[in-house]
This record gives sequence, structure tokens and C-alpha cells, in this order.
Amino acid sequence: MRAVTPLSSRTAAEDASALAPFFADLAARHALADLTFVCIGTDRSTGDSLGPWVGTLLEERGFPRVVGTLREPCDADRLAEAVAALSPEATVVAVDACLGRPENVGRFLLSAGPLVPARSVGRSFPGIGHYSVAAIVNAVGPKPYWTLQTTSLYRVMGMARQIADAASLYLGSPHPILDNK
Repeated sequence: MRAVTPLSSRTAAEDASALAPFFADLAARHALADLTFVCIGTDRSTGDSLGPWVGTLLEERGFPRVVGTLREPCDADRLAEAVAALSPEATVVAVDACLGRPENVGRFLLSAGPLVPARSVGRSFPGIGHYSVAAIVNAVGPKPYWTLQTTSLYRVMGMARQIADAASLYLGSPHPILDNK
């Protein structure tokens, strides 16, 4: 088994257990107040809704800087404007769904580097993020839009929850339900 180096520029797909060391190392390098989560996707496509789901969960948990939620998605039409509005001092964590090999569905690509949104559907956007989390929500196929439309919502929501839970645990944001005693 190879050593896990959470904040490397690795490209191997990791299971959910890699989220904990990734966010723990991120927390050791940056305070939550210095991070901006850019959660890319749309609420109009099941597979591509992962980013907005993560953004919504993080916002509900009190994360101070989140771009892209179910209420206000950071989709292809709004991405350039959202990126332009970011503070130059912001440390950006980009979150997006992606398609991958069948054996990697349900796994994550974690990197100390940007992700390129919409690559699997043939769109061309610049890379975004100092750090990135890409969730492999389904297998790549000949019709990527159709694949994203027919992706399991259960899988997407589960993966979004795994990302938000790990980020909350290691970056110290309170959970509003658990902490309201």
C-alpha cells in the first residue's frame, strides 16, 4: 500500500477515508476564515449537483466563505463571474463532481492544485482552486450529459455528506444541530 500524502498533486482515486487526512492537513496550513470553498455544479442535473450539495451543507454548518449552493449554484453560466469576484488573497478549495473509470465510481480525487470544471462534458474552463476535491459520481461514457442526468442522487448526496463531514470535523466549523444544546 502506498503512503498517503494528502496535500500532494496526486491523481489516483481515493476512497472516503482519504478525506480526513486531506482536510486535517489543510486545517494545519490554513484557518477556516482564510478559505473559500467554490462548489461547482448545478441543481438541474443529478450528477452535477454534488458541488451545490456540498456548498449547502457547508453553509448550513457555518462555513464563512462558500460560493455555490443549491439556492445559488456556481454553474457553467456563473463560474467566470464567481471566480472574478473572489478576493485575490483567498485560498480556494474547489469542489466538483466528475466522471471516471467504472472501478473508481464513489471515490475522490484530492489535490493541492486546481481542478478543471466540465472537462468530462467537453467544456473548456480554466483550472480553479489552490486545493481541489473531485468526486467521481459515475462512469464516463459516450454521452456524458446523459450520464450525469441519470446518476444516482443517493450516491451524490452520500459523497457530498462525506466531504462536508470531513471538512467540518477538521476545519472546526460547528454543526448547528449538534452544537445547539
